[in-house]
Amino acid sequence: MKRISKALNLLFQFSFVISLFISCNKNEAHKGKTIAEDITYRNLSPEFKEYWFSGKAEITSYELSQLRYGELREGTAVSIFVTEDFLPNEHVKANDYSENNIPVIKLNSTKKFITGIYPYSIMNSTFSPLSTKEHPIKISTSSQEWCGQVYMQLNNTDKFEILSHSYFEGEADQNLNLDKEILENELWNLIRINPEELPIGDFMMIPSFEYLRLDHKAIKPYKATANIIKKGSESIYTIIYPNLPRQLVIYFNSSFPFEIEKWEESAFANPMDSIGLKTTATKINRMRTNYWAQNSNKDRTLRDSLGL
Repeated sequence: MKRISKALNLLFQFSFVISLFISCNKNEAHKGKTIAEDITYRNLSPEFKEYWFSGKAEITSYELSQLRYGELREGTAVSIFVTEDFLPNEHVKANDYSENNIPVIKLNSTKKFITGIYPYSIMNSTFSPLSTKEHPIKISTSSQEWCGQVYMQLNNTDKFEILSHSYFEGEADQNLNLDKEILENELWNLIRINPEELPIGDFMMIPSFEYLRLDHKAIKPYKATANIIKKGSESIYTIIYPNLPRQLVIYFNSSFPFEIEKWEESAFANPMDSIGLKTTATKINRMRTNYWAQNSNKDRTLRDSLGL
């Protein structure tokens, strides 16, 4: 009997350890995931699906007047909106279909302009989920000029995991974990998905990564105020940072697919202040095409259509 009792006791202890191990694994499996009840799902319209799931990207070129070092610099900007499948763990584009892939709308935006003798090249990428109303899964920004280069990336996990690399003193290598707030970078994708999701009123927001790096601001949320005004077929979305010298005004079409026609960036916080220089970008042309398949020398003529 003692042997049987001892065996049963060992069996109980073994079962307890196994159950504890399984429980821990379940907790780990849920770590970093949002509870289903907290997720708000989108109902994408047939019109949206027909436009954005057609196998084409939307490319828009802009005439750019960029404020840098107290002067306006002439250049060009390009915005490329496209949908694709995203890997949920690796946070990169999926090469193959899987039911676990996340459909996203991606914005790749570029700026190119000259400052005196040397050029600037800036690129921002924002990957926003389409099925759910959540913050972007990933954002990256890079800037190159003859002095050096900077790079900044956000990965959306339990928090916003942000890394930043720069050649400037005091900004060399940073790794931050921030609580989730609205991101200025995501506003452009929200316009294209559904402008009614744009934040209005007073709230906290992390400014655009491009602005934070070029103006050497601390990477954190700042107070912001936003509003939308509709003037006929045009909608005007204005964001003001009262504690920063920054305003952003985006002009877009009020009806689907809500194309962005121009924008302005001002280095002052007072909405009544119209004095001073500001960055402006005005549409040159727009096309829808599968640009990734147009990489032959003969396809260079397409750049003429965009005025590039």
